[in-house]
Amino acid sequence: MTAKTISAKDVAELRARTGAGMMDCKAALQEADGDMDKAVENLRKKGMAKADKRGDRSASQGLVVIELAASGQEAAMIELNCETDFVARNDDFIALAKDLGKHALALAPIGNHPGSAIDAQPFRGQTVAEAVKEISGKTGEAMALKRVAHFKTSEGTVGHYLHFNGQSGALVEIAGVRGEAVTVLARDLALHVTSADPAGVSEADIPAELIARERRIAEEQVAQVGKPEHLRGKIVDGKIRKFLAERTLLGQPFVKDDSKPVGDLVKEVAKQAGGTLTVTRLARFKVGE
Repeated sequence: MTAKTISAKDVAELRARTGAGMMDCKAALQEADGDMDKAVENLRKKGMAKADKRGDRSASQGLVVIELAASGQEAAMIELNCETDFVARNDDFIALAKDLGKHALALAPIGNHPGSAIDAQPFRGQTVAEAVKEISGKTGEAMALKRVAHFKTSEGTVGHYLHFNGQSGALVEIAGVRGEAVTVLARDLALHVTSADPAGVSEADIPAELIARERRIAEEQVAQVGKPEHLRGKIVDGKIRKFLAERTLLGQPFVKDDSKPVGDLVKEVAKQAGGTLTVTRLARFKVGE
C-alpha cells in the first residue's frame, strides 16, 4: 500500500492543534499514515503535545444569536455561518440570524441540535433551509445554520451569556429553587462555559471513548518516564481525575474565583437560596469551532 503524502498544510494543522515542533508533527503524521487524530494521540503519548486544540481552528465566519423568554426559564441560541466577516456584518445576514433566534425560541426542539433539525420548519413564508439559501444567493456566499439550542424548564432557571462581538455564547439550565441569587448564578455559569469550554456538566456527560483515549495516553506517558509498575495505576487514575476536573463544568475552577470549583459554588448558592440546585445541561457555541 502506498503511504499517504504528507502535505505542508497537514503539518501546519497538526502543529496548530498540538503546539509540537514542525519536524515532530511531520514524523507523527508519517507514523499515523496521515491520520490527523491518531497523530495527535501519538504526540501526546510521547509528551510532545500538551493538548488537542481542535476547537481553536477557525473554519468560518458568522454570528451567534441568543433569544430569551421573559420568564427566565426559556432561551434559544443559534449559530449562522458564512464565508467572510464582510458578509457577517451584512444587514440581511444579521436580520436572518436574529429572526432565526426568535424562530428557535418558538419552534426548535428542546435540547442541543445541528441546524438541520429545523431546516424543514416554516419560516418567512418558506422553510428555514430555503430562507438561508435565499440570503446566500443574494450575498454570493455559502451559508449554513450550523446548530441550534433550545432550553426550557418549568422548575428552574436558564442562564445565558453572549460575548459582545456575537462570536460566542452559552446557555446553562439549572433545576431547583429560583430567585435572584440563582439568576445571577445561571448567568455567571453561562459566562464561565463560554470562557472555559467544558465538555459536559459532570463526568457522566464525558463520552466513554474520550476517557479511554485519555487513559491510553496517560498509561503511555507514565510508562515512558519509568515509574515503578506498582505505582503506575494510581498515577494514571490521578491523571484521569485531573482530566475530568479540567473538562467538566462542576470540576473546573470558577472563572471569577479560581479558588473554588464550580460545583462548590453551586452548593453555596443553593444553601443561600434555601433549597437544592442541579445544573442539568449546557450549550456553548463559538463561530468557527
